[in-house]
Amino acid sequence: MFENFALVCALSAAGLAGVYALIRAIWINSQKVESPQLIRIAGFVAEGAMAFLSREFRALVPFVAITAVFLWLGQVGALRFQSFSFVLGAFASALAGYIGMKTATAANFRTSYAAQKGLGPALQVSFAGGSVMGMTVVGLALAGITLVVGFALSFWGGGYQVLKDDILPVLSGFSLGASAMALFARVGGGIFTKAADVGADLVGKVEAGIPEDDHRNPAVIADNVGDNVGDVAGMGADLFESYVGSIIGAMILGLGALPGESGIRLAFLPLVIAAVGGVCSVLGSFLVRVKEGKSPQAALNRGSFGAAILAAVVNYFVITFLVGSDAPAGAWWSLGGLGIWLAMLVGLVAGVSIGLLTELFTGTGTPPVKSIVRSSETGAATTLITGMGMGMLSTLPPILLIAAAVIFGFGLAGLYGVAIAALGMLVTLGVQLAVDAYGPIADNAGGLAEMSEMPHRVREITDKLDAVGNTTAAIGKGFAIGSAALTAIILFSAFKEVAGLTNVDLTDVRVVAGLLIGAMIPYLFSSLAMNAIGKAAFAMIEEVRRQFREKPGILEEKDQPDYKRCVDISTSSAIQEMIVPGVIAALAPLLVGFLGGGHMLLGLLTGVTASGVVLAIFMSNSGGAWDNAKKMIESGQGPKGQGKGSEAHKAAVVGDTVGDPFKDTAGPSINILIKLMAVVSLVTAPMMRQFWG
Repeated sequence: MFENFALVCALSAAGLAGVYALIRAIWINSQKVESPQLIRIAGFVAEGAMAFLSREFRALVPFVAITAVFLWLGQVGALRFQSFSFVLGAFASALAGYIGMKTATAANFRTSYAAQKGLGPALQVSFAGGSVMGMTVVGLALAGITLVVGFALSFWGGGYQVLKDDILPVLSGFSLGASAMALFARVGGGIFTKAADVGADLVGKVEAGIPEDDHRNPAVIADNVGDNVGDVAGMGADLFESYVGSIIGAMILGLGALPGESGIRLAFLPLVIAAVGGVCSVLGSFLVRVKEGKSPQAALNRGSFGAAILAAVVNYFVITFLVGSDAPAGAWWSLGGLGIWLAMLVGLVAGVSIGLLTELFTGTGTPPVKSIVRSSETGAATTLITGMGMGMLSTLPPILLIAAAVIFGFGLAGLYGVAIAALGMLVTLGVQLAVDAYGPIADNAGGLAEMSEMPHRVREITDKLDAVGNTTAAIGKGFAIGSAALTAIILFSAFKEVAGLTNVDLTDVRVVAGLLIGAMIPYLFSSLAMNAIGKAAFAMIEEVRRQFREKPGILEEKDQPDYKRCVDISTSSAIQEMIVPGVIAALAPLLVGFLGGGHMLLGLLTGVTASGVVLAIFMSNSGGAWDNAKKMIESGQGPKGQGKGSEAHKAAVVGDTVGDPFKDTAGPSINILIKLMAVVSLVTAPMMRQFWG
């Protein structure tokens, strides 16, 4: 049976990714570091990161348990097993974050030490740390989906109707678990990191006039911990959820795209496509090598583009051979397997293009960022105005690309083509996430080098890696947002089918009301996240000021800062403040669905997707542009050659401080919000349908 073939492919790719991640993790931990000062400071960061993750997971256990009980009691028959699938999805997401965090905190100080030998060794260690995160996410996602489907097939047997009524609805619980954990990881990690970052920057750099990552700053350890909990564990959970959602959404729509055995073949084809992408990601990672004096960006691009090209070529033969001439329902052009492959290619090209456009609007030295640098000469107000204007402008090209991907994907293979396009964006997630996660490791390496007073040449090398890491992080957010838009569309299309909704009238007052409420939710969600950061940052700023005031010897290096107190402030604030945004995301579709009906809920999902995608792009790109504008000024490229400590630099620091929660908390959390609301609706659709009568 094709099901068994697909499951074997997915499990084999998961095993390969897992073995690769294990080998790289062992290699990282085998790298010797002979600097007691560096090891001691890195220990503070690792301890703080693990303490936060432990408290976060403990806080989420009751939420997972209550949701699992709700799913068990609210469903009937086989659908009750959604509760177990949900728990497994949440566990896999948490495990991916834990492994990524553990590896990142092992790789950061080893990257600092390796930088003494040059750029190549430093990149090798930092990228190895990122690749463990990337391959772990791919391996756990494919293994988790395979485990759920394999168990269900052995328990209930196969067949079209069993897959439609039992197995795929149970599998959607896995996606719900991944989405729920991702939202809390992103919001909680984002609040932590930005509270620490704002406190460290405003008091340390602006008020006290000490360098970034100076060991005299009480918030500096919390700031470096935040890079891991927000940009490693948070981003890993985010893309784990995107990857899982795109595969499961494509499986659900594939089953209905053709009748009988042909539909089953399309339902399991996404697993084969993802398995090919996982293998190509492993192969692409071997292409990331850099020689002294060469660009790290070119080396990372070689790995990303090499894996993408290889996946596109191999999947052409796989898809056209397995599908043949069968054209999915709704396709404008009856191209069969070729149309499905072209839809995947459309998604892949759209994802790469969104990434390149993100680099254009946020990269160091690009015209948009240069305009922000020029505006900093006249103060913080013009810096903020220019950055916001550029962020708004940056929404135009990606939205047009996403719209084109939807139209061409549908034309090539119906709604199934849109789903395959979403999967195409993430088909080489292993290497994409490796490139993304390398950035915060390099950033941490620079901070640790500064705090342990390593030679200036080490900081120059880590700064080169960090500058590229800012761009790769922005590109990663672009991929996540683009895939979120397409994945959300396929998830609420699947909800429409499961809920039995046929014709939807956009002039129906229920639909219009749902659209308006949905369009508002991303702004409410972002407001809660931003205000949470504001409150947490205020507490951090007050604490840093208190320590400088009560221990004046800190700046003269006669007293030791209390790092743990700052870590505890960020941790407590993040755990407390992440709950309300998460609850809103989970309850909004339930309240609207049960009280307003299916048409109103469909309007809600449409509104939150349209509004959320645009707002996420605006916030992420504005923040990325402000960040690199600040870095350009710090490198002496400010207006009239102004650098660190100048008025232009102070204005740019304010812009970067505003942009940090934009790009690292609210913006990237929105893409999880829209998918979580869609998958909550999909999972609870059978309950709602019974309620509606």
